[in-house]
Amino acid sequence: MADRAGGFDLTGQAAVVTGARRGLGRAIAVALARAGADIGLGLRDVSDDDGAVAEIEALGRRAVPLAMDVLDIDGSRAALDAAVEALGGLDVLVNNAGGGIPSAPAADVTLEDFDHVWAWNVRSAFALSQHAAKRMRSTGGGAIVNMASQAGLVALPGESAYCIAKAAVVHMTRCHAVEWGTDGIRVNAVAPTFIETDGTAPALSDPVFRADTVERIAALHRIGVPREVADAVVFLAAPAASLITGQTLAIDGGWTAR
Repeated sequence: MADRAGGFDLTGQAAVVTGARRGLGRAIAVALARAGADIGLGLRDVSDDDGAVAEIEALGRRAVPLAMDVLDIDGSRAALDAAVEALGGLDVLVNNAGGGIPSAPAADVTLEDFDHVWAWNVRSAFALSQHAAKRMRSTGGGAIVNMASQAGLVALPGESAYCIAKAAVVHMTRCHAVEWGTDGIRVNAVAPTFIETDGTAPALSDPVFRADTVERIAALHRIGVPREVADAVVFLAAPAASLITGQTLAIDGGWTAR
């Protein structure tokens, strides 16, 4: 996997992105395709890709829709196997799918909600990474990029379950990087701040919340856009990052620097 010549060219590589229909997952899948990769698109409903397959094929790359609900571990593993069969291998896995629950004080979070957030963000990424690593090990290596969050780096009141889950993703990234490095597998994560997506639109449409968020993004004082996360994922997946593993890159405009 390592290319000492460096660069951002992923031509000839096969990548799988979970949660790829819209938002960050869609932007990441398209960015990887622009860099030359063929893409397996993890979708809850393969009959509704919202045009993602056509967008990637228009770039001259192959796009394979995969039925993948990451809460269904066995089904997700089977989808990963289908991607390997269709694309001829697996070089990059992006564990993008995940999310939180409605904001609530830590004292009021139910164990059912906590378990759901954990399964969605941590258990699913652990299981898929484990399965992908077996495939990558047999072909000389690869790159795994996990979706963490600034919430895994700092405490956000009312978001304890999500913060804890994303902090676990950060440390899982380190653990997998250390164990799998000798197999040529690099494991890194990105930790975005608030990004303009369909998922954040309801919260960011509140002028008071938006103004407070912009203020907390301490250096750049603006909301991010999906491309700014997607390009960082391409970097971590590419030969340009061949000596980088076990790291979490904060894409937060300075939020966690303050």
